[in-house]
Amino acid sequence: MNRFEFSHTAIDIPAAQATLADPVCGGYAAFEGWVRNHNEGLAVRRLEYEAFEALAVKEGERIVAEAQRRFGVEQARCIHRIGDLTIGDLAVWVGVSARHRDEAFRACRYIIDEVKHRVPIWKKEHYENGDSGWVNCERCATAPRPDPEPLAADAHADTDTDTHTQAHPHSHAHAHSHADSHVNEPAPAPDYSRQMALPDVGARGQAALRASHVAVIGAGGLGVPVLQYLAGAGVGALTVVDGDRLEASNLHRQTWYQLADCGQPKAELAATRVRALNPQVRVQARAQRLDAANGADWLADADLIVDCTDNFGSKFLLNDLAVTLRKPVLFASVYQYEGQLQMVRPDDSGACLRCLWPQATRDGLVGNCAEAGVLGPVPGVFGSLQALEALKHLLGLPGRLRDELLMMDLLTFSVTRVRARRAGECTQAPCGRIDAALQSARSQLAARRAADSAGESIETQFDSIDAARRAGFAIVDVREALEVAAAPIAPAAAADEPPVQVLPLSALLEGAAPRTAEGPLLMVCARGQRSLTAAQALRERGLARVFSLRGGLAGLPDRAAN
Repeated sequence: MNRFEFSHTAIDIPAAQATLADPVCGGYAAFEGWVRNHNEGLAVRRLEYEAFEALAVKEGERIVAEAQRRFGVEQARCIHRIGDLTIGDLAVWVGVSARHRDEAFRACRYIIDEVKHRVPIWKKEHYENGDSGWVNCERCATAPRPDPEPLAADAHADTDTDTHTQAHPHSHAHAHSHADSHVNEPAPAPDYSRQMALPDVGARGQAALRASHVAVIGAGGLGVPVLQYLAGAGVGALTVVDGDRLEASNLHRQTWYQLADCGQPKAELAATRVRALNPQVRVQARAQRLDAANGADWLADADLIVDCTDNFGSKFLLNDLAVTLRKPVLFASVYQYEGQLQMVRPDDSGACLRCLWPQATRDGLVGNCAEAGVLGPVPGVFGSLQALEALKHLLGLPGRLRDELLMMDLLTFSVTRVRARRAGECTQAPCGRIDAALQSARSQLAARRAADSAGESIETQFDSIDAARRAGFAIVDVREALEVAAAPIAPAAAADEPPVQVLPLSALLEGAAPRTAEGPLLMVCARGQRSLTAAQALRERGLARVFSLRGGLAGLPDRAAN
C-alpha cells in the first residue's frame, strides 16, 4: 500500500479508512478538502488538478514517512485527486491512526500542510465569469510551522482508547491572487520566473527541483556558493553537514558570513542564511563531522551529495558511502589557483575515486587552504561550478560531467579533461575495496572513541610548547623545512631537555621514523592536520605513545610559533 497516491476517480473514504485500522491505535484523525463554490469573491464552476506524478508521489511518500517518524504514529495515508472536479467533490483526504489522539491530530495537520507546500500539484480554477487560471499549489501555501498545533476544533474526541475524530474544513482553497486585489498583500515569495523561462526548465523542471533533496558536506569556501545557488533555485530540501566553527580567516572566501558570526557552527549559520534567502527550502543543519558511523543515515534520503570538504579523508569516505548507497556525488577540490570537478555516478557504472586512486591520499601531503593559501574567488568559482553541475543533474540538462575529471587553472584559464575509466576489477558496486575501506574506517572510529572515553585521545592540547615539554613530551615538528625556517619552535629552556625533532610528514609517510624517546612523542604542525596524520601513521606502525597537538601551533594561545 502506498502511503501517498493520486486518484483519477472519487476517493473511497471507507476503503481508505480501513487500511489504517490497527488494534494498537486508539486515536484517529482525518482531513478532507472539498471543492467549494467560491474563491476570493469569485464564483467557481469547477477545478482541474494536474501533477508531475513521479516526483509528486516520491515527495508525498517522503512527507508521510516524516510524519510517522516525527509524531510516532502507527499508520498514515494521503490520497489526492487529479483530473476534473466539480463543486462538492473531495479533492484530498489524509488519514492518521495513532495510539493517542494528540499524535494523530498533529501528524494529520503536518501532512496536509507539507503536501500543500511541497508537492508539485497544479490547480486550474474555472470561474462563472469565464476566467480561469493555473495555480501552482506548492507556491501558494505558507511555510509550515516547525511544530504544528493540533487540528482546529471542528474535530471532536472521546477518549485516548477509542477516539475517532475528523476535521472537515470545507475547502481545498489554495491561495489565489488577482490583479485587482491589493488587500492584505502577502509577503514577498521566491520568484523562479527567470530560470523557468528557460525551455529546459519550465514548470516541470521547477517541480523537479522542488522535489529534490541535496546533501552538502562542508559549508565553507565551496559550500557557500553551492548552498546559495541551490537555495535560490528552489531545491526543495538541503542538508548541511559541517563540524567546524567560523574563524575570521574564513571570511575572505566564505562571504555569506559576518565577522560577528565567528565562533559559531558553520552548519547552523549556513542554515540560517538559507532560510533567509528562501523560506520555502527545508534545511537541516548537522553541526558535526560526517564519519563512517553517521554518514549512511545522514545521506540516505539525499538525491545528490555535493562534496565541499577540504581533506582527502572526508572525500574518500564520501565516495565510499555514496557508492555503497548508490547515490551520485559531485566532488570539487581546490589548490591555490587550481581546482577540479568530478561526478561519481555509482548507479551508472561510472568510475569512482578509488578507480583513479585505489588508496586514499593521506591528509597533509597536499596543503589545504589554511596551509597552501588561497584567493577568495577561487573556491567561489569552483563552488559555483558545482552548483551549476548539481542543477544540471537535477534537471537532466545536457552536457553533464560523465566519466571525466575536469581541471581548471584560473591563472591561465586553461581547462583539461581527463578520462576517468572504471577499474577493470570493479564488476559491481560497491566493490570489495570500498567494503574493506568502510570496515576499516568504522573500526578506526570505534577505536578513537574508545580511546577518547578512556582519556587517551590521539589529539591533546597545551597552552604552549613549553607546557608540553614539562609534561614529558618529546616534540616532533612535521612541517616542511621552509615552514620551520620561517617560524621555528623556540628551543627548550632547560639544557637537559631534548631538542625539537624536525621530520617532514612527506618523509615520515615514506618510512622515516622519529628518534625514540623515553617519554611520549608530540607531533606538531601549523594547524593540527598533518600532525594528526603523522600520529595515526606512527600508531599504525606500533608506536602507542604518539599524540598530535590539537589545532597545531596556530592554536596556541600565545601564537608564538606563527
